[in-house]
Amino acid sequence: MRLPILIALLLAAPAGATTFAIKAGHVITDAALPARGASTIIVTDGRITAINDAGAPIPAGATIIDQSARTLLPGLIDAHVHLTGTPDAKFGQEAMATDEHAVAVGLANAGTTVRAGFTTVRDLGSERLSGFAVRDAINEGLFPGPRVIAAGQALSIIGGHGDVSGFRPEVNAVLRPTSICTGADQCAAKVREASQLGADVIKITATGGVLSQQGRGLGQHFSDAEMQSIAVTAHSLGLKVAAHAHGARGIEAAARAGIDSIEHGTFADDAAVKAMVANHSWYVPTLMALVGIEERLGKGIYTPTVERKVRETLAIRGKALAAAVKAGVRIAYGTDSAVYAHGRNGEEGAEMVRYGGMTPRAVLVSATSGAAELLGVADETGTLVPGKAADIIAVDGDPLADAGQLAKVRWVMARGKVIN
Repeated sequence: MRLPILIALLLAAPAGATTFAIKAGHVITDAALPARGASTIIVTDGRITAINDAGAPIPAGATIIDQSARTLLPGLIDAHVHLTGTPDAKFGQEAMATDEHAVAVGLANAGTTVRAGFTTVRDLGSERLSGFAVRDAINEGLFPGPRVIAAGQALSIIGGHGDVSGFRPEVNAVLRPTSICTGADQCAAKVREASQLGADVIKITATGGVLSQQGRGLGQHFSDAEMQSIAVTAHSLGLKVAAHAHGARGIEAAARAGIDSIEHGTFADDAAVKAMVANHSWYVPTLMALVGIEERLGKGIYTPTVERKVRETLAIRGKALAAAVKAGVRIAYGTDSAVYAHGRNGEEGAEMVRYGGMTPRAVLVSATSGAAELLGVADETGTLVPGKAADIIAVDGDPLADAGQLAKVRWVMARGKVIN
């Protein structure tokens, strides 16, 4: 057999396969490494099969996508979203919405999120089973959206952040989530129930919250024993735990209990940061949440109780992240979408540089390979490597030098599908 014919046969895609050849000016295969020059990424049936230098032969029958004036990089990952939520909902509004409406909202927001370049998200709290329905509909190809790691309802203490309160007792009883628990044994049982319902990750509210109506502060809610029980039970089921945590002692207790990630971490002090380092906790700073709440101050969306707490958090914006970065805490990119408008997820990068002192490269690592490690999907995404899912985005500039590029995504492919 003549050599040219043999090469053509080897380059041909399998019968019936869908193959793309994506031309790039530069390719960031791994945010921790230097970018490649002009290259072509070959994608077959949703997976990366090769990353070749420009000019290399293209498989016969491949659809060519010309992004040669742009930089290609791994699809971004947001480790803290709420797809079924909206930023302008007033107190109690979402708890009273129908499940059907929540799913519709979630699917619409998922489409907005993936078009912004976020091909994987971790949904850390949704009403009843709505988050699971959104995840499953996207996985089945019924709607466009990112890969979704879903927690379902967050575990909360009675009357704590995550519990519905502030109404008449009989109204509270109707609206209350089923994920409230007291004591180590009951908390372990709620973790098992969440697993049974289909949770990919467990979310707990380890401290008070800024946007909950309670005005009793942002300190520790679950006891040490309760958090330890949650962590041990979740890990025995192969699930990680994310802790909403603002107050320093709640952050410290969650880290010591073996909770995998600290979300927000607003008032972390030296002891809390040291606990995160010692226990190898991840930190998800969600600075965009502060942007969202700042934009809504004085507009009648928040009650006076909530507005007071908002001003407390804004006064120390980014200080915990700066301390965590300096101490070597592992950082994963997360934004708390639904506190701000979905689709603006990429703006977190510039906030992390401005307030946390992170380099653009460190930000990109946190939004790709770092977040993939936290979410347990590093075998599938986070870097551009043959064999992994084709989660690829394009930007005009250099995100390794300018974190603002994460908010300017020009083209998206999610699991091998071009998103329009």
